[in-house]
Amino acid sequence: MTTLVIVESPTKARTIRNYLPSGYRVEASMGHVRDLPSSAEEIPEAVKGEKWAQLGVNVDASFEPLYVVPKNKQKVVKELKEALKGADELVLATDEDREGESISWHLQQLLKPKVPTKRMVFHEITQEAIREALKNCRDTDTRLVHAQETRRILDRLVGYTLSPLLWKKIARGLSAGRVQSVAVRLLVKKERQRRAFRQGSYWDLKATLEQNKAPFESRLLTLAGTKIATGSDFDPNTGQIISGRKVKLLNEAEARELKERLTDKTWTVTEIEEKPVTRKPAPPFTTSTLQQEANRKLRLSAREAMRIAQNLYEQGYITYMRTDSVHLSEQAIAAARSCVEQMYGKKYLSPKPRQYTTKSKGAQEAHEAIRPAGQTFRTPKETGLGGKELALYDLIWKRTVACQMANAQITQITVLLQVEDAGFRSTGKRIDFPGFLRAYVEGSDDPNAALEDQEVILPPLKVGDHPDCTELEAISHETQPPARYTEASLVKTLEHEGIGRPSTYASIIGTISDRGYAQMSKNALIPTFTAFAVTSLLEKHFPDLVDTGFTAKMERTLDEISTGEAEWLPYLRQFYKGEKGLENQVKDRETEIDPNVARTVELENLEAKVRIGRFGPYIEVENEQNLLTASIPKDLTPADLDPEQVEVLLKQKTEGPENLGLHPETGESIFMLIGSYGPYIQLGEVTEDKKKPKRASLPKGVNKEDVTLEMAVGLLSLPRLLGEHPATGSKVKAGLGRFGPYVVHDQGKEGKDYRSLKAGDDILTIGLERALELLAQPKKSRGGSRSKTKTALKELGNHPQDNEPINIYDGPYGPYVNHKKTNASLPEGKSPEDITLEIALELLAAKSSTKKSTSRSSKSKGTTKKTAAKKTRKTSSSN
Repeated sequence: MTTLVIVESPTKARTIRNYLPSGYRVEASMGHVRDLPSSAEEIPEAVKGEKWAQLGVNVDASFEPLYVVPKNKQKVVKELKEALKGADELVLATDEDREGESISWHLQQLLKPKVPTKRMVFHEITQEAIREALKNCRDTDTRLVHAQETRRILDRLVGYTLSPLLWKKIARGLSAGRVQSVAVRLLVKKERQRRAFRQGSYWDLKATLEQNKAPFESRLLTLAGTKIATGSDFDPNTGQIISGRKVKLLNEAEARELKERLTDKTWTVTEIEEKPVTRKPAPPFTTSTLQQEANRKLRLSAREAMRIAQNLYEQGYITYMRTDSVHLSEQAIAAARSCVEQMYGKKYLSPKPRQYTTKSKGAQEAHEAIRPAGQTFRTPKETGLGGKELALYDLIWKRTVACQMANAQITQITVLLQVEDAGFRSTGKRIDFPGFLRAYVEGSDDPNAALEDQEVILPPLKVGDHPDCTELEAISHETQPPARYTEASLVKTLEHEGIGRPSTYASIIGTISDRGYAQMSKNALIPTFTAFAVTSLLEKHFPDLVDTGFTAKMERTLDEISTGEAEWLPYLRQFYKGEKGLENQVKDRETEIDPNVARTVELENLEAKVRIGRFGPYIEVENEQNLLTASIPKDLTPADLDPEQVEVLLKQKTEGPENLGLHPETGESIFMLIGSYGPYIQLGEVTEDKKKPKRASLPKGVNKEDVTLEMAVGLLSLPRLLGEHPATGSKVKAGLGRFGPYVVHDQGKEGKDYRSLKAGDDILTIGLERALELLAQPKKSRGGSRSKTKTALKELGNHPQDNEPINIYDGPYGPYVNHKKTNASLPEGKSPEDITLEIALELLAAKSSTKKSTSRSSKSKGTTKKTAAKKTRKTSSSN
């Protein structure tokens, strides 16, 4: 008997194949095999004339979706149909969430199996889990399918109804989305707060005290019984003390005068308070918390974190990564507690097993938290993983193990001191028992280092002691604007507000960036001027669609549909076709929206108008003679655009660019200009004979005000020759590229070897000796785990033809044989120990022949297409 098992990906197929009995064939669907049409060419001829065809949903016939098989999936579907012909049974083993259920349902609809069909679900890919899942197969859950389908239809209705409106009124290529637009509005609201922010300043005193030669710090708390003002006492919109606050605001003169008055006076400890605090470990990861912590600790985007987590799951290292649940199975708890006992000792175990419950009302998807897979947890070192995969697995392992550890016992110490009429406060923290902090500290990669950072030790003190003051400083402070969203904080806010599903946050944030609504800078998401324009239009004309409360209510209704508590069809009819439905709203509003107004961004305290043009945002100012416009550089954010910036941009237009001086060799003027990507230097003017004069960007961290003529000449000379490499005689150069300043060993046809400059290196002064030092250092790859310098698992010897080494390395999909640029996977069931040089040569030869045949096939297809195109053109011209 032959059983065909269908999963989503080749990686998952390879892993599962190892755990299934003989007679089972595993194939991959490569994700969804059917979807709503993504372009006009995918719409079937039979319905192309229908007014709803572009929408992909027949809104007049019970919102029936139009499903098509995309071109890139037609071959996959054909292969699956062929595979099914030789099977006696079909097992659909796609993921256990709504998307996975939907894929299984679509496969059934397309393949139309005439053999018994089962649905197999599991949340980890281990031998035990797969064997258990085979015994407990079920039918496809139509409620989950309906819930996914309703979401898909709803997202299509919002996106395909509003996006064309944005194209007409603002700019082509823009998009709106049920969750996406709300997320963009959150970014815009935060930027508006930053723009409205007014900075406040205040002063205080910091004392360095000493008791029995042990130093500690103390801060000014009160003066004559009145609390000293701190940042929290200021109104962010005025920069002044909040009305009604009874605090003393110190200016510089008062702070310095107080410092002089208190110098050499007697300090007395007046009160000591010790407060015991118990800290409990965080629950194991859900999709949302994993994305947040991966962003905070590993600086991974939500999209990247989910991609790596998917790889780990499909390779059998972790449980399913799309889940809202913090629940752990009894097996997982036992495995975690075993790890704690072995690595930290019994005293670090929690007195009894911890079981967490999910608080979120809409929690669904997989039924267990994200954790290491299996009945026993492999330590990060035991996995053989590398790079980002190892880092993410390490994070998941630590969080899971820590949740079964004892509480941390901490004592918080507060010491109040008096000197004259000034009250000071010192705070300390003593970790009496670290508990789970030994394994995991949120926001830190090194728990032991974090423990040291968390402890603030005060010397032994008692009331009535008189510590010595060794230093007293008057310190200036300025209030800071509200922090922008990071991916982590945006994910946290979306989940807290009940907007969207955590499993979709990665793609939503990716879309926001891809569509030009936000740009990433120092891990912060900064909304663009386009985001401001789109948000303003939606707030004014479709306020419900960007309201967090309305969107959260919509999400709850969708959850109710999945549980059978609400009907999907009446809800869609009301949302789209109702009296106040989306279709009628768009019809009513379209004529009211003036494109000129929609393309204008209103910014507080700015007379100049900001408009969205074909080539990006620009400022527009009317003067007595005419209308002046200037492009806004991409790195200039809405919160930072002020009248001074406007003046600089317009000055370049009216008076021409700033002339830094003449080039000592050519005699041409060197200009400082501001373009779409910020300030840059240009040699000479643009003329008919010289349409593209030499230009150079400024190095990161260099302001245009700091650029001298000498620096400009140096930047224009890049890339500059430093000398010859002693080993090859090839050129060594220094230059400024996309990723910053670099040195390069240029060996012509042999290739170029680059190294980035380190902190302290100057691109304009670096010499050959320092460049050779950098080039001698191992090269770090941007991909993390795929470094060219990584250690081989096994060295097999040299290739007989070119004497180049043949080694076995560990890759993201398992061990592989490498020779120069050719990689070949190890045969199934074989380990690196089984591979000899002879076997490796056979594997590499087979791989090379496959590459050649694929290349010939591609060329043949290309020739066929060109020939067909020529025939088509001839036929067209003869008609």
